[in-house]
Amino acid sequence: MSDFRDIPGWTVETLHEDHAQALRETALLYDSETEHQRIRVFRNPTFGRIMTLDGVVQVTEGDEFIYHEMLTHTPILAHGAARRVLIIGGGDGGMAREALRHASVEHVTMVEIDAGVVEFSKTYLPAISDGAFDDARLELVIADGAEFVRRDVAEGEGYDVIIVDSTDPIGPGEVLFTDTFYGHAKRILNPGGILVTQNGVPFLQGDELTNTMRAFKALFAEGTCFMATVPSYAGGPMAFGWGTDGEARQTSLATLRARFKKAAITPRYYTPEVHQAAFALPGYVLALMP
Repeated sequence: MSDFRDIPGWTVETLHEDHAQALRETALLYDSETEHQRIRVFRNPTFGRIMTLDGVVQVTEGDEFIYHEMLTHTPILAHGAARRVLIIGGGDGGMAREALRHASVEHVTMVEIDAGVVEFSKTYLPAISDGAFDDARLELVIADGAEFVRRDVAEGEGYDVIIVDSTDPIGPGEVLFTDTFYGHAKRILNPGGILVTQNGVPFLQGDELTNTMRAFKALFAEGTCFMATVPSYAGGPMAFGWGTDGEARQTSLATLRARFKKAAITPRYYTPEVHQAAFALPGYVLALMP
């Protein structure tokens, strides 16, 4: 019997031990090994262009808006006065694109470990960044995100929102799921700042969420998560970690609506109502919270 991963015309992702997903591949656009990982881009009739790192789906043109909108607009609008945003990872530029839609955001620092991801994204996935790399408010730093958050920041150079747009906790992304990393990230948050993280699909990656929540509850006055369903991240809705010493989580729906209207953005997924509902967690997720 042939290996099920070798299906002609299909890319099979085997991130999980007991579950796999197959995506039809109608055209291979890019395939290269960098110093850190293997990057591929191929076309799928439903999802458009898809990028994988070491065989794991990272982003698709079809549904990326859900992931990027929820990890940016949720903390920025909950905060209400975010001027400085730090993105760890996010080499495709989608997270920067959404953060920069807010005219109130004055500076975005994006720290990506792999310059190759940024360069090929500009060429092969330009719709995802949609001009973000040309925005004067964006500072692109090619460096290890874990090392970057260790640095000392001068007064006024901390961050109001930190977004950890990491890969799964394997390979280069593993260090971004440690207590030490979260502690250093908190240190460079401004008072009332918010740290948000991607924490995978809890139904299949429960330990990932549990470990992050244990760290958040030790570090922050409020440590919880919110959720959204991103179709290409198979296995159910994704969890996004939320850590803050402020009270942004309690922002009323009326206030969120007012801030959303003032921001004058037109997301395809995010709404103030979705924002609030995303924090209503199902029982199996609550059971994973320490």
